[in-house]
This record gives sequence, C-alpha cells and structure tokens, in this order.
Amino acid sequence: MKRKIVHIDEDKCNGCGICVPACHEGAIQIMEGKARLLSDNLCDGLGDCLGECPEGAITILEREADSYDEEAVQNHVSRLEKEKGSVTPCSDNAGGSLPCGCPSSQIKTINRMKEIDGEKVGECPSLLQQWPVQLALLPPKAGFFQGANLLVAADCVPFAYGNFHQRFLKDNTLVVGCPKLDDAGMYVEKLAEIIKYNDIKKITVAYMEVPCCSAFIRIIETAMNEAGKEIPLEKIVVSTEGEIL
Repeated sequence: MKRKIVHIDEDKCNGCGICVPACHEGAIQIMEGKARLLSDNLCDGLGDCLGECPEGAITILEREADSYDEEAVQNHVSRLEKEKGSVTPCSDNAGGSLPCGCPSSQIKTINRMKEIDGEKVGECPSLLQQWPVQLALLPPKAGFFQGANLLVAADCVPFAYGNFHQRFLKDNTLVVGCPKLDDAGMYVEKLAEIIKYNDIKKITVAYMEVPCCSAFIRIIETAMNEAGKEIPLEKIVVSTEGEIL
C-alpha cells in the first residue's frame, strides 16, 4: 500500500542518534554509524522524530510500504526494554544505581590539596576532582554534583587539546561521553536527572568541531528542558588540530 513514512537521508545523517529516543516505536536505530529505519511496519509515519534531527536528514514521504503493525511495534518495544534491562544494576553509596560493581564505577571525591613530602605529586598534576567520569557510570545523586559547575566533555577533547586540565578541569565537575557512539537517549535521561536533583550553577560543553559531536548541545538543552531548569550554558569547540575555535 502507498502511505506516509519516515525517510532518512544517509548523506545528511551524521549518526548523532538524537532521533532514536524520539521514535517511540523504536523504529530508528544507529547502524554502521547512520540512523536507519529498521522496518516499514514499525513506523507510523507521524514524524515525531523530524524536529529532533539537527542535520535535517529526516523527512516524511509517501511511498509503497508495509502497513503499520501495532502488534509488531509492541513486541519490538518489549524486546528493546528487555535488552536494556538485561544488565543487573547494583547500588552505589550515593543513592543511585550502576551497571556493575567493578572499580571503574566506584565513586569517590579526589582531594587535590593532598601533598606528599610537601610537594604536589607529578610533574604536571591532575586537576580531576572526582571519579568516575564516564556519563554512563555516574550516579545522578553523587555528592560532587551538588552546587557544581558541570563540564560536559566529548571524550576526544582531552586528547586533542593539550591544556585540558588547566583550561577546563579546574573548579569543574566532569562528565565525559561520545554522542556518536553511545546512546543519546541515555545521555538525555542521565543529564536530566543530574540537573534535576542538583543545584548546578553552570554547564560548559566542550566538543570537537566534527558534526556528530555538536549533538551534545541538543542533548544538554533537551535534558534541561526535561528537568525544568534553565542553566547558563557555555559552548567551546575544539578543532582536530587541538585549537579552541
């Protein structure tokens, strides 16, 4: 039958993944670095995902397509939920839950005033003030978020920009992630909880100049909207040559 259905222009798509959580049917997924429609019968053609794409890669067109199958959608969404919940969380000492109990997810605050033999450790001392830093591992109610200046950094930034610690980390609480490779919906949910439960003073987002990295801006803005808060947002772009643009 001929009907309206979502069309994704792969030439325009940068794989940011913002459209994925916007599709309530789970019909869109990131595959091989691009957003793709999994099956015609999962798409209702209403286009809830249209306004979420920063690249304008999603449109609605009319073409021959299988009928929308509500039962198939329910089964598909149910399967996605089971896959999402397949990792058993464990409790942390800050009231949140983490996907594992390994040292990579054990939270702690780092006292950078500590000295050994009267001298700071290291030739170029770290200014990191908490652990962990990966957004997926961070519990939203961790104490170091309360009253913090939040630094959201794309995980390529510290490698590209040589003065990352002095320029960005001082007096900031860090969260790190990759909006291209990770689940953008999870990022929105986690940041919304961090913003909702803590008195965040300011958010600085540091991201690379590549198009997919700019998705962090939309993710943060969406998270603030879901949390019902407006927080000053500073945007810093780093070039692949390691310069602040």
